[in-house]
Amino acid sequence: MVWRLSGFADEIDPDPSVQIATLQSEEMTHLELRGAWDKNVLRLSDRELDQLATMLREAEIGVSSIASPIGKVAINEDFSPHLADFQRALAIARQLDAPFVRIFSFYLPAGDDPARHRDEVLERVGTLVRETEGTGLTLLHENEKGIYGDTPERCHDLLRTIDSPALRVAWDPANFVQVGARPFTEGYALLRPFIAYLHVKDADMKSGEITVAGAGDGEWRETLAALRDDRFDGFCSLEPHLAMAGHAGGFSGPDLFRKAAGAFQRLLREQGIAWA
Repeated sequence: MVWRLSGFADEIDPDPSVQIATLQSEEMTHLELRGAWDKNVLRLSDRELDQLATMLREAEIGVSSIASPIGKVAINEDFSPHLADFQRALAIARQLDAPFVRIFSFYLPAGDDPARHRDEVLERVGTLVRETEGTGLTLLHENEKGIYGDTPERCHDLLRTIDSPALRVAWDPANFVQVGARPFTEGYALLRPFIAYLHVKDADMKSGEITVAGAGDGEWRETLAALRDDRFDGFCSLEPHLAMAGHAGGFSGPDLFRKAAGAFQRLLREQGIAWA
């Protein structure tokens, strides 16, 4: 069992050549594609995607997931244009041989009872899943703060109700911490059947500040030990957010990205987990 390290390479630098050099310095063979050249992945032109594909192929770097912003909009926004963007995300995943596409389950109005929006969320996410089934791709739901599926319980509700192998979980402990949940204690047993991918960052429960894995309240050691014993075999994607964290993404720079990689690799060594 060998786990595979990946990362949000746009957190290193907007320039893919700098991204690739840093990944290679950390012996990482994959990236999670959220952006390049200061553009979101869905706004890259066909020419830019071709250029990026060539650079990655020559560097022998694979794409673990398309980190799309699909579902990262308000639940009361028009869904039709968003669905067109989703088709673009699927096409890019196929072009770059990425097995996964990240999605979200829509921001809810502040203060609203999430139950009021459950049916609409299920309809929209269900539509995305139906569009994906049969393509060979898998959608990864990320538990972003403020969306329907930001707690372990509502993530489980989403995955259990839709009940499709084309929808799985990108486990993000830092995001759970930021909504006041203890990730392993409250969420692991509930969501383990759906966990196919890890987003590697941590957070402090009191301040909400993002930290390297193992330095916050994300219960990384307990989670890694359990995943090892459960024979998890998937991608671990670094999303450090150490210099800046915002609605559209985060930034770390090469040095802080390496710091995050080193911290996670130490945790893996502690648990006797091999990676590539």
